[in-house]
Order: sequence, then structure tokens, then C-alpha cells
Amino acid sequence: MNTLLASTGMVSDSMGPANMLLSNFVFPNDFHVHWSMMIVLYPYITGLVDGAFIIAALYYLFDVKSLRPVARFSLLFALAFLAIATLPLLLHLGHPERNLNMLLTPNPSSAMAGFGYIYAVSMGVLVFIILFVYRPVLVELRSTSKGWLQMLYRAITFDSIDLSDDALKLDAKIIRFLVAIGIPIAAILHGYVGFIFGGVKAVPTWSTPLMPVIFLFSACVSGISAIILAYIIIRKFKSLSIDNGCIITMIKTLTGFFILAFSFEMLEVFSHSYLKSGYHHMVEGLLNGVLANSFWFWQVKIGSVLPLLVLGVMGIFKMRSYVYNFLAAGVSAILLVQVLIMRWNVVIGGQLMSKSARGYTEFHPLWFDKEGIIAVIVVMAVPFAILFVLGKIFPFWADDKEG
Repeated sequence: MNTLLASTGMVSDSMGPANMLLSNFVFPNDFHVHWSMMIVLYPYITGLVDGAFIIAALYYLFDVKSLRPVARFSLLFALAFLAIATLPLLLHLGHPERNLNMLLTPNPSSAMAGFGYIYAVSMGVLVFIILFVYRPVLVELRSTSKGWLQMLYRAITFDSIDLSDDALKLDAKIIRFLVAIGIPIAAILHGYVGFIFGGVKAVPTWSTPLMPVIFLFSACVSGISAIILAYIIIRKFKSLSIDNGCIITMIKTLTGFFILAFSFEMLEVFSHSYLKSGYHHMVEGLLNGVLANSFWFWQVKIGSVLPLLVLGVMGIFKMRSYVYNFLAAGVSAILLVQVLIMRWNVVIGGQLMSKSARGYTEFHPLWFDKEGIIAVIVVMAVPFAILFVLGKIFPFWADDKEG
């Protein structure tokens, strides 16, 4: 029996025979990580949506004028990623068509089923915000376009060409109202993901009230970082000037959200260490063993401490705009990777503990699989293709008559 367990990887064959079952026993149903890379990608994508929407909300609702250059772009960025937010879930399902059961046989008590309704409302609100924000631009494009494109502009402008002061003031009020209700909807959209994980009592690293908060703040970090990086790259690629005041405001906003996100992440770790619950030995062994490299080195040291130092330097010292923009792009790229690693450590790492509380398993991602590395790359490329198409219909940087 011991030989069989050792050969299957359930125990280490370097242990003594008497200690094998007591020290590293993994149940057969724990061999495989059931929530795999697509479940890592799903909260990452919804997080990008939330963070991008925060930037737009700061301008359209809180009137942060310095964010005007990226306000509309942030909305389109959020829409591009929201459009494929359900794709990782559908790829993960053995029968993706079963997602329709959520609508055919609704279950109000199911948190997972509730996502479908939250997603639908989020999509509707975001689309209407974009249509009202872009209406002056679309009316102008409608008059200069021909054929099917003119028909498209006519449809998405609600067949209205009224750009009087009263009409624009009414549009502004509608935009503010939609953005105001969009903020809690966006918070629920991603906070719900943390709620799902926090409600799984069988996984000690997930079952904590801090999980929704951690997911929400890290979402803001990843989304704002994505907007900063995308804005700088696109403007550089098109040889357009970069608004340094806009970058400074976004970096300050990013710094605030990142400090909160990192603080809550460390608070969760310290809580496990201080409370020393019945599963403390498993959590401690996980973070200092299987996940020691990905958590303490990549997520904490490289992905958190290093960006904090760089953001501190950017906040304290005056520097030329091109140096500041370079550092802004660099720290944003690091934080995008850090949040992805954090999602990995939560989703994959939490499943590496056996339900026996006596051992750990391993996860090795495949390249060619419906949830493999190639599939992840393809899924992440789709929203950028959508964003490219949206940019042909809704100009990113066109001047309009908005206030």
C-alpha cells in the first residue's frame, strides 16, 4: 500500500514507512486542480473592467478634469474586456450551453447564477454610458459617413441629431446618473467573485471575509494599470503627445488603491498566522512551501515591494515627463503581472491543499488544452481585437463638445 501511494505521488517515498500516511496523504479526488487557468483568468478580466470604469467615473461623476484625455478610452477599454468576461467560464464548462439554464430556470439563492444578471445589467449600463458620451461625435460622423456605416451611426445615435445646449445638458445629467449607478454595479460585479471564493469553507485560504475586499481593490489596481500602460503605448505608437498631468493623476490614484490592496493582502496572511486556526499548519506550509516562490518572491517582493518603492520615488522626486512616463508604464506593467500572480496564488494555490489536511499536490499547466497556456493567450488577445474594432467606430481621442 505504501509503495502504491509513493508511486502515485500521494506521499514522498523519502519518508519513513511509518510516517508516510500521517505526513503527506492526498485524497484521490485532490490529484487534479478542478478550477484551472480559465478560473484564474475570469476574475482577472472582470478586474480590468472595474479598474478602467473607476478612471471614467472619476471624470464623469467626480469631475476630475485631468482625466479627460483617457475618460472615453477607459469606457471603451472596459467594454472590450466586459464583452468577453464570460468566455473563460464557458471554456471551463464541459457543456457551455448549460449556461442558458441560468435564464430558463433561475435560482435566486445561487450566487453563481446571480452573476449572469449582474453581468447583463453591467453590460447594459456601460453600453448606454458610451452611447451618450459619444453622441456628439457620432452625430458628426453620421453626417460625414456613407453606406452601412452611416446606418450604424444613425442607429446608435437613436436617430437624433439634436446637439443644442439643452440636449447636451440633458445628456450630461443622464451620463452622471448612469455612472453613479454603474459604480456599485461594477463593485458587485467583481466583489461577487471574491464572495464566491470566500464562501468556500472547504479551502482555508479562501474562507475569509477579506476575500471580496482583496479582490475588489486588486481589481482597481489592475484596471488602472492597464489604462496607464495602454494610453502610453497607443499614444507613442501613433506619435501623439502624452498628457503628463493625466498620467500623474492616474499614478496617484493607482498608488492609493495599491496601498489598500497590498495592506489587505498582508492583513489576510497575518490573520491566519495570528489566529492559528485548525488549518493554520496547512496554510503556513502552503505559503512557505509549495507557493513560497510565487507568493513571497514574485507577488510580494517583486510584484508589491518593488512597485511601492518606485511609486514612492515618483511621488517624492521631480523628474522630466518622459522619465516619469517611462516609470509609469514600467510600474503599471509590473502591477498587471502582480495581480495575475495573485489570482493564480488564490485560485490555484488554494486547491493545492488536500482535504485530508495532511498533504499538498501540484499543478502543471499544459500548453495545448482548452484551459492551457495557448488558450489563455488567445482569450487575452480577443478583447484587444474588440478594442481595435471599437476604435474604428468610436474614436479614442477625437475632440467633442462635452464639458
